Amino acid sequence: MSLVSQAPDRGAAPRWFSQRSALVCSAPMIVNGTVLPFFPVWLGTHALGDFEIGVILAVPLLMRVIFAPLLTMLADRLEERTSILLWSGLLCLATAIALIWSKSFWPIVIVYALQGAFLSPYVPVVEAMLITGVRRWGYDYGAIRLWGSLAFIFATLLGGFLIGHYSGSIVLPLMICGFIVMSLMGLVAPKIGNARIAKTVRRAGGSLRRLDLHLVMIGSAVVQASHALLYAFSAIYWRELGYSGTSIGILWSAGVMAEVIAFYFARQLNRSFGAWTMIRFGATVAVCRWLLFPLDMGYVGYLTLQCLHAFTFAFCHIGIQRRIVDAVREDQEASAQGAYYFYNSIFMAAATLGSGYIYSGLGLHAYYVMSLVALTGLGCVIIAYYRQPQSEASGG
Repeated sequence: MSLVSQAPDRGAAPRWFSQRSALVCSAPMIVNGTVLPFFPVWLGTHALGDFEIGVILAVPLLMRVIFAPLLTMLADRLEERTSILLWSGLLCLATAIALIWSKSFWPIVIVYALQGAFLSPYVPVVEAMLITGVRRWGYDYGAIRLWGSLAFIFATLLGGFLIGHYSGSIVLPLMICGFIVMSLMGLVAPKIGNARIAKTVRRAGGSLRRLDLHLVMIGSAVVQASHALLYAFSAIYWRELGYSGTSIGILWSAGVMAEVIAFYFARQLNRSFGAWTMIRFGATVAVCRWLLFPLDMGYVGYLTLQCLHAFTFAFCHIGIQRRIVDAVREDQEASAQGAYYFYNSIFMAAATLGSGYIYSGLGLHAYYVMSLVALTGLGCVIIAYYRQPQSEASGG
């Protein structure tokens, strides 16, 4: 099965499924487009050290490790799994407001950790909703998912422009607005009900027990964790080089625009390349990207390296989603997404926590460490490939 299903019952889809799904998919990316590149800048306004910033950024990821699998399994058991999105958005909004009164290290750590816990089910449940649309009604995953990346670009450009005028103090108001949108999108989300699967099949052995599936998810998650140093300290470093907030926003947006192009051509990519090929290629490009990052290539060079995000993120993500469709039953979709989110969170948390330490000691040379991290992920993917069942019926 590919990411473009041949499901015959498209007429049973909720009204405006594609458009509503695109809106819901965009909501968390509006938050990420502001928080990911610029929250470290807000932390920098509180006179926190590099290691403290690394700790603050890592703690909510650790919380997601605990809560993402639990809450996504709960979502699979709800009468309507997308109902969890509204509560996730509202609780995140409360933590964003609480950050206004958080001025020192420990209050920020506690509030931001709670935000990570409350946010943990949102993206996996949205991804499961999209995969359900692929399975049941034949929707094109990439054509919907790219709107999330476009929302990220919009938020990043807007955030960069506003930071250039109001400094890092504008980050929290932008975060609050983003969580308001997320809460509203919880009401807009299509109602897809329970998984359509016979009870006899539902009682069958769980496909989530497949070792090759977990290994490839772990490998891809390790590759994504190699981005931790970029996410945590690139905006700070580029500001030290004298780049304006708008220029930094353009650098981030260039990478995500390349990602959008990859999602736009996801249908053609799935027809031309296997999921394993896309994941391995994306991991290989990640190794090369971090080897090149410490070189002094100027603004154009950084712009070029950011465009490689189409491979280091989008190729890996499309490949993993295709593997989940191939390997996992519909009633386990949210749980599978939660497992992948768990791996992403735990490795990203470890890499983010470590990035504060190695960046303070190695500076830009810390990217060589990230290259080794990506190489480790590539090795894990290769092992997963040779561990998969060697029959078409089993997804091999």
